[in-house]
Amino acid sequence: MNVTPYLTGGVTFKKPFESYYDDPVYDVHDADDDGQIDNPGNILYYMPTRTNQTDNYNLSLGISATWSKPLDKELQAQCKEAAAANIALMNQNVANKRLDFELARLKNCGELKKAGILFHPKSPYYSVCADVMLVQPSGVVTPHMHTITPNSPNKKVEANGNSNSLKTISIGNL
Repeated sequence: MNVTPYLTGGVTFKKPFESYYDDPVYDVHDADDDGQIDNPGNILYYMPTRTNQTDNYNLSLGISATWSKPLDKELQAQCKEAAAANIALMNQNVANKRLDFELARLKNCGELKKAGILFHPKSPYYSVCADVMLVQPSGVVTPHMHTITPNSPNKKVEANGNSNSLKTISIGNL
């Protein structure tokens, strides 16, 4: 329900204001009855005529009330569902754009760090790539060296039991 009070006013007027005007009365006398006016355009006198001109003032005061009830609540529910779906779609688009931005930042910062290009720590842009780390990719072995020492031949290997000390074992239901 919607209730709205209102107050309106209006004024109409004409300038110059004339309540009367002089209307000329012409001489239409035909003394010789020849069908022609004897003195055409001759004004005999002026007759005052009212103009009925007035100034108008108007003031209106009132209240307007509107009440509306949806006749089809199913359409209203569909409208709310559509609005919710649209909001969810917009939020997902924002999340997608944020992910695209972060992935592009990660890729560009990583490539620059690999190339040895970094912002100075006192630069206001240092924090842009500060959280990007370079790690060894999986499946790639970094170059390294091992030292191999040969077995010493002076060690003698001795048995600590015989075949009778072995047990029988089974794996699964075999």
